[in-house]
Parts: sequence; structure tokens; C-alpha cells
Amino acid sequence: MTETVERRRTDVGGFELRYLRAGESGPPVLLLHGGQIDAAHVSWGEAIEPLAEEHRVYVPDLLGYGYSATPDVPYSTKRHVSVVEGFMDAVDLERAGVAGTSMGGGIGIGLAFRSPRRVSRLAAVSSHGLGRELPNGKLTYLLSRQGATNRVSVALLARSRAVTRAGLEALVADPASVTPELIDQVQELARLPNAGRGYRSWRKNEVGPRGFRTDYTDRLDGLEMPTLFVHGTEDEVFPARWSERAAVRVEDGESWILENCGHLVARERPEAVNERLLEFFD
Repeated sequence: MTETVERRRTDVGGFELRYLRAGESGPPVLLLHGGQIDAAHVSWGEAIEPLAEEHRVYVPDLLGYGYSATPDVPYSTKRHVSVVEGFMDAVDLERAGVAGTSMGGGIGIGLAFRSPRRVSRLAAVSSHGLGRELPNGKLTYLLSRQGATNRVSVALLARSRAVTRAGLEALVADPASVTPELIDQVQELARLPNAGRGYRSWRKNEVGPRGFRTDYTDRLDGLEMPTLFVHGTEDEVFPARWSERAAVRVEDGESWILENCGHLVARERPEAVNERLLEFFD
């Protein structure tokens, strides 16, 4: 992060949340990161400063992730929605444009349903919560029932750049977008105490024998704000058809599908994504 991006902290429900803050004027924008080993600067590191040229930008490390508190509590999309709303209260953010990626997309949609007056516009990027299909079917469910495999994976990420690079390259279509800086960021997070705790618990709560438990598909016609669904055609975590289908169901919805792009859209195509988000939030 440069000097134009400040690292701050606040308290939500008795737990410390760290967040990034940039921009001095303009409508506020709240950015929500994804799951696994993630944090504010990993998902949105390429977007914060460009958006801050015209907006006040807030990017929290969600509870259980990054440099925020990692209490041993059950994590779910519903809990994250509640914590994000508490975060908005803590930083005096009454209403904002919201963009969430992956798990953060599902949280953003949940926030829009829970408190529609607080979300002026919504961008769901490579979003969870738009379907039930598991990326690897029964295997995903079985892995969600135990945490040992994830703990081993986190340990390998912390120790091996080659493993970290391979894991990130599986999430993009263009391997060149996996920069040394991104590898460093993920490895640093993997070395933190309790790394992966929030994701393991969230996955256990969100993955059932019939698929993802959080699925807003049948409720999307109730979204009241302009909503942009962004997806890469080569996303192997959540399929692009989820976003295409969702956009049709939202009265003021649109989809933007990027060709030859994987799951980490904001890191793989930062210039295009930043330009589109600026246009959308303006």
C-alpha cells in the first residue's frame, strides 16, 4: 500500500477489525474480499487507489481473515453480513456503493437484502450466493466436513512459493497475472496465527450435501438497487452462467462477462475492472 491508503482499526461486537481507507471526497464505496486465504489488500489491492480518485473507499479485513481478529466462533454468510453492517456503523458509513468478490459478493448481496437503504449500488464479482452447484461435487462436500486438509494446504502455502503460485494460477486464466507481489501477500497471510480458521468454519456452514446453502437466486427480483454482476468465462469456482442468470432476475441488473478470465477478476484484469466500477458507481 502507498501513503495514500491508510491502515486503520475499529471495534465491531467486541472484536477488532482492521481496514484500509483511501479517498477524501466523493460517494463512499465499500469493498468486500473473498474467502480462503484473503484480505482487503489481496482481492482489492489494484482497485483501491483508482477508485479513491473519485470516492471515499473502505476495505475491511473480514472477521476471521487477514489482520482482523480471528475468534473461535462459527462463521457463516449471515454472520459476515451482520459484522459488515456493524463495521458500517463503527466507521459512520450510513450508505455506500458495495462491491464484493467471491464470498464477499454473497455477503454484499446479503447486506443488500438485510439493509437495502444502506446499499446504493451493488457489484457482485465472481460471486458466491447465486447457485447451489459445488465446484467439485461430492468431493467439495466431503472436504468441508473436516479441516485437516485445509490446515495442511495453509501450511504448504506458508512454506512454498511454488505451491502458492500453483494455487493462484488455478484461479486465473492468465498465469502472468500471478505476480511476485501477489504471491508474497498470500504467503504473508498464510503465516499469520489462525490462518484459514474463518474459511474452514464458513465452508463447513455453507456447504451441504445438496450444495451451497446460501443461494439468493429465487429472491433476486427483490433487489431494489442497480446491480452489476461481473464474471470471468474461465471461472472454475463459480460458473459465469450464475451471473448471467442473476442479471436477468434483477429489475435493474446487468451482467459483464470477461472472456478468457478466471475467478480472480479484479487481480487478473485490474484496469478494465477499475474502469467499469468507476463508471458503475458514478
